[in-house]
Amino acid sequence: MKRFMKYFANGIITTAPIALVLYVVIEVFTFLDNLLGQFLRERYKGYIPGIGLLISVILITLVGWLATRYISKSVLGLFERFLSRIPVVKSLYSIVKETIQSFFGEKRSFSKVASVRLANTSMRMVGFVTSEELEKLSRDLEGHIAVYVPQSFQIAGFTVLVPKEDVEILDLAPEDAMRFILSAGVSGHDGSRGTA
Repeated sequence: MKRFMKYFANGIITTAPIALVLYVVIEVFTFLDNLLGQFLRERYKGYIPGIGLLISVILITLVGWLATRYISKSVLGLFERFLSRIPVVKSLYSIVKETIQSFFGEKRSFSKVASVRLANTSMRMVGFVTSEELEKLSRDLEGHIAVYVPQSFQIAGFTVLVPKEDVEILDLAPEDAMRFILSAGVSGHDGSRGTA
């Protein structure tokens, strides 16, 4: 019975990560393929799965290219100004745009990994520096920085505003830090070195 349980546990350890990754990849593929795939499926009988995804990628890339051109930039600027006049939409658009730019833009947030010392303790949390200029929020926050601390085993987290002296920037790749945090320290900590 012990041998059976050992083999079963090994089977879970082997198959669960593969199954989870395949599930996520298939769900993402299906979602992106359906953006245009649903439309194409209704009109063309010989639809090949993946064509919707391919066309979506091409269109998104085309929009990205157009956004760098003067005329297209002007049109997008007008559209953004229009959105900025609608009360709730303005806030939503701003949050979504800044969040996406923090991951994919030229000035990426989440590029600096930080260790934050908890007040009056020797405990530390690992997170990502998201803003080093908090004076615009309040004069009381001068000398503070914002650090986003993800939570383990879930897509959630919280932002802490801490004095700079309580933060140590780590010489650690953001991907390794995220793996380390999300896995509760089980993965992603090879080769980490702390720097002041």
